[in-house]
Amino acid sequence: VTPGITAQEYADRRARLAASLPIDGIAILASSNTKYRSGAVFYEFHQEPNFLYLTGFNEPEAVAVIQKVGSDADYIFHLFLRPKNASAEQWEGARSGEQAALDVFNADESGDVNYLHSLLPPLIDSASVIHTDIAKCSGFGRFFRNQDMEPNDFQKIIKGKKVKPLKPLMHDLRVIKSKAEVSNMRMAGKISGRAFTNAMRRQWNKEKDLGAFLDYDFKTGGCEATAYVPVVAGGHNALSIHYVRNNDVLKNGETVLVDAGGEYGGYIADITRSWPINGKFSGPQKDLYEAILRVQRSSVSLCRESANMSLDKIHKVTEHGLTEALKQLGFDMSGDAISELFPHHVGHYIGLDVHDCPGYSRTTILKTGHCVTVEPGIYVPNHERWPKQFRGIGIRIEDSVCVQEDSPLILTTEAVKEVVDIEALRDY
Repeated sequence: VTPGITAQEYADRRARLAASLPIDGIAILASSNTKYRSGAVFYEFHQEPNFLYLTGFNEPEAVAVIQKVGSDADYIFHLFLRPKNASAEQWEGARSGEQAALDVFNADESGDVNYLHSLLPPLIDSASVIHTDIAKCSGFGRFFRNQDMEPNDFQKIIKGKKVKPLKPLMHDLRVIKSKAEVSNMRMAGKISGRAFTNAMRRQWNKEKDLGAFLDYDFKTGGCEATAYVPVVAGGHNALSIHYVRNNDVLKNGETVLVDAGGEYGGYIADITRSWPINGKFSGPQKDLYEAILRVQRSSVSLCRESANMSLDKIHKVTEHGLTEALKQLGFDMSGDAISELFPHHVGHYIGLDVHDCPGYSRTTILKTGHCVTVEPGIYVPNHERWPKQFRGIGIRIEDSVCVQEDSPLILTTEAVKEVVDIEALRDY
């Protein structure tokens, strides 16, 4: 169904969700809709991650219902989707259809999504509790549309019912990764890391050319897509954390900061590397880079269950490490200096999403199977408060990491980051 994830694993995920539901409870999830840039021009389709996690189904206009049966993990899986339609498929490509819902995606019951008005009410009426996140969201078509003035059709059906959010239950399922998920993320990291190293071998004159090369190398290397809009920031552009215009020239003597990654089997890699555009670090560039790299390696080493650390605790350790390192380089680190130079968090959860399980607490103690980023960065404004030789330099170093018992598994190790290794790539 999806690379690396078996039909059995999807079934087990649904069973785990069913086990967390109350007796006679149901969970209702909607797929993403096709989104349009303008007129008939659409964006690349990206499936709603909770829906994909439970079904493996990667088409728009579908609804999944997990109906708990009894008191354990038994359930009935309903998948309502677009029917086969030769005329529509001539334009849009093949649809799976209702029979494939049963035969390929292992639904127990399937139906035409156009008949939700008759398919959903019996399931809702017999449910003790409805867990869903789509009641107030604009979804596809008229059924789930979001209107402030008038309830949509779904809201009318669930009116008076006991409705609870699904997100907390899904976060608990998704945040600890299975071996198969880690394997997919390792593949995404391997392919993406190699693309970064390949990019460092060459002299680039434009941000957009470097970005296009990475996109090409991710996909020809085996990834199905770029995981997110990349940052390709030359020189002072790197001072903007989420600079994504990527349309400036790259100047000899400056550094370039690239935050990018590929997606494999739905799972992403998140990597940032910073390197000199001409292949050789200047003295100040090298000093600042190596200071950040030492802290990054130290923070990565804390991504193990035996360290008893959370992302928030690792952030505090990182802030302290960067503060001490910058003092050694002549920075005045009094007052709010560190929050100005390092304005973002050191890490976030990763998985099907770049920021996986949004809202999941960073105070949670990291356990085996948690997958996170570690990404310290320093961005030196062009201001007289800071040492002159470092002004206008932005450097971030980020790896994707899976927490293990006694050591971190670095998922993106193929992207070189030692100064000697980066500079050696041009020695030919």
